[in-house]
Amino acid sequence: MNPSSPPADPSATPAVRAALARLLRPAIRLAIRHGLMFPAFAELLKEVYVDVAARDFALPDKGATDSRVTLLTGVHRKDVRRLRETRAGLRDAAAPRSVSLGAQIAAAWSARSDCIDADGRPKPLPRAAADPAVASFESLVQSVSKDIRPRAVLDEWTRLGVVDVDATADTVALRADAFVPADGFVEKTFYVGQNVHDHLAAAAHNLDGGQPPMLERCVHYAHVPAAAVPELAALAETTGMKALRAVNARIRSGTLPRTAAAPDQRVNFGIWFFAEPMDAAAAAATADEADGDAR
Repeated sequence: MNPSSPPADPSATPAVRAALARLLRPAIRLAIRHGLMFPAFAELLKEVYVDVAARDFALPDKGATDSRVTLLTGVHRKDVRRLRETRAGLRDAAAPRSVSLGAQIAAAWSARSDCIDADGRPKPLPRAAADPAVASFESLVQSVSKDIRPRAVLDEWTRLGVVDVDATADTVALRADAFVPADGFVEKTFYVGQNVHDHLAAAAHNLDGGQPPMLERCVHYAHVPAAAVPELAALAETTGMKALRAVNARIRSGTLPRTAAAPDQRVNFGIWFFAEPMDAAAAAATADEADGDAR
């Protein structure tokens, strides 16, 4: 998108309004479920409008004045000034320490040849090993960071439900092929924000004609028998994790090409699966259409 020209008013783009209304529904359900009522949500939305306009639609060498932000967003200039003075970097929130460190350790566990089984899955590791050449949970943590005690990581991961500890065998097993907290609301909330943001950002990039297009594909079907959903979910997880493990292994291989002039990039590759009952209106609307599609 050209930042020098204001975007079209979304009210003049019914397709965009319809898409935004649909993607906001789960966000509103999340807000209501956790007590974030409309006035607070509206204020948050206003903050994000101002932040995005100021950051992403600034004129070259001129920045974005309060008047320009008002022109782009429709937010009153007094509110723009107040929000720009008090904003806390909405887009730059750092990952919680437990997430950033946990993701690195789990990624190493899922990629190192001495930490995976014949099928490429993370295998249970001894909590400690007398021989430093033998992979253990303690040596794995220390290979990622020597600033934190492995015991502290193990205690935190046990609290979050990331690992299972076999006290008899004195081994530690990763519950999934990644850092996936079963508990830990802050950690799970961070991933909601990051992953949904990145998926939507890729889709918006493609919708705006960004080049090269980013991967954003799905297979979607209606009128799928409810009894088949568990099987399909398991198939999606099995095949999806193969792709995730391949990308993880390639990144951690240490052989990625580098160009001195090019800045480092943040990348995110995700797999998701969703199913829900069809209501009567949705069932009727798709009755005469093809049952499925891939895009």
